[in-house]
Amino acid sequence: MGHTRRQVLRILGGGLIVAAGGAGVFLGTRTPHRALEPWQDAGQGYSDPRLEVLSWAILAPNPHNRQPWLVRLDGENGFTLFAEQDRKLPHTDPFDRQITIGLGCFLEQARIAATALGYEAEITPFPDGEPDPILDDRAVARVVLREAAIERDPLFYAIPDRRSCKEPYDMARSISADQLERLLALSTEAVSVSGAVNEAEVSPLRDIGWRSHLVESETPLTYMESVDLMRIGKSEIEANPDGIHLGGPLMDSLSLVGIINREQLADMTSSAYQQGLDMYRAIHENTPAFVWLTTPGNSRVDQLAAGSNWVRLNLTTTMLGLALHPISQSLQEYPEMADLLTEIHERLGVQGEERIQMLGRLGHGPDSPPSPRWPLDTRLTA
Repeated sequence: MGHTRRQVLRILGGGLIVAAGGAGVFLGTRTPHRALEPWQDAGQGYSDPRLEVLSWAILAPNPHNRQPWLVRLDGENGFTLFAEQDRKLPHTDPFDRQITIGLGCFLEQARIAATALGYEAEITPFPDGEPDPILDDRAVARVVLREAAIERDPLFYAIPDRRSCKEPYDMARSISADQLERLLALSTEAVSVSGAVNEAEVSPLRDIGWRSHLVESETPLTYMESVDLMRIGKSEIEANPDGIHLGGPLMDSLSLVGIINREQLADMTSSAYQQGLDMYRAIHENTPAFVWLTTPGNSRVDQLAAGSNWVRLNLTTTMLGLALHPISQSLQEYPEMADLLTEIHERLGVQGEERIQMLGRLGHGPDSPPSPRWPLDTRLTA
């Protein structure tokens, strides 16, 4: 994918188009100027509907916020999605399963956004074959936008407000039967959605979640993969608005005076490291419910389908006024996690070729509204 006569245009609040003749490459990374610009500028009237669709797609959830998407514009109405090779997580995600799920989230959010513009997104996954055992330079998917008399997907409304809530949940507020039923109804032939709200089912999952967090935090290679991607305080977040954000007034102040920095977090004997564990222990302990996604196999297409369903689950929880936080450490495939990977599948009764692809904490976050933000049958007016 070499390019000559390149022209770089700043669009999407920091996304880039690299144009070369009639084709180009779209990079989902963001400029260092303002980390939140993509959220503010999505859908701001691009003349090419593909760019408008992509401006929404880059807001999709993805592991460690690596934003691993690389997109080539094809012809007048198509684009091809690739995995950007230097945005992988080789230690926590050695087979690129989680990265593939994130790319599935991107594709589904592109499809949702296309419906809001009156287009149907025709998605062909892995047109040149499924790469194995890791993703390579082959296309992840080809997408063609076709004008259609199509109903706008109501989940489009929730895209700007979707967040992963990495905070303790309100244990005094339960998940209603109706809310859980709406989430379980997202199951498809390709991906099953399951959930647990009863304490007898939830308590063992809290325990597995915390123990898997400890394994990741106490294994040097996997822990340092996260530390290297931490963006501590406003200046680091603005300079590299990918990775794991540690922001807010308190973190900004601690960073400025040198109380919290990457070296201290990397030192497993430091108070900063212990405080990080204490923070995540509280997060795990204050979890009233869980949801998880299971696929019949673990092919690349299965993983993309899981991503599609995961983003729909995220957007639906947003519309219901709920909070969702992925805690999929126990699903990772490195040797130190092998026992917990087996344990979580046995605990949830998943056998044979079936694979749990995602596990998430579900509840009411500190900022969760007292009632759903929108009815799920909301439609944009023509």
